Amino acid sequence: MNGLDFQAELAKGEIRIPILFITGHGDIPMTVPAMKAGAVDFLAKLFRDQDLLDAVVAAVQREEKRREHEHMITELKAHFQLLTPREREIMAFVASGLMSKQIAAKFELSEITVKVHRSHLMKKMGARSVADLVRMAEALGVTTVGSQR
Repeated sequence: MNGLDFQAELAKGEIRIPILFITGHGDIPMTVPAMKAGAVDFLAKLFRDQDLLDAVVAAVQREEKRREHEHMITELKAHFQLLTPREREIMAFVASGLMSKQIAAKFELSEITVKVHRSHLMKKMGARSVADLVRMAEALGVTTVGSQR
């Protein structure tokens, strides 16, 4: 099994680890699929020790960022699960840019009721601003009613 096949098997098994390719006879047709599939670097022998060290550092940093992002999404999903169905709907409309008055008209509710729901969902999600909430909604795939993952 060559490196590209091994990389594909890892991906198939949903094993996400940083991959560095080292080859004695790599070429562009080999490099492109490796990089598109998520390889951190593709080093051709003879490379400098520093090139390998830089690639390893880049791989570790990339993996840390991926894990941080994954953790953040997991936390957001947990907060999202705390919302009532109505709060989820209101979150989608807020993320779409509608004002409380417009949301109230859509649901035939008072504006005060929408503001209460909005306040509760902001607290449950840990959002400090509407911009914060919009970023959270985008990360969760909640942009309009009916498009929630």
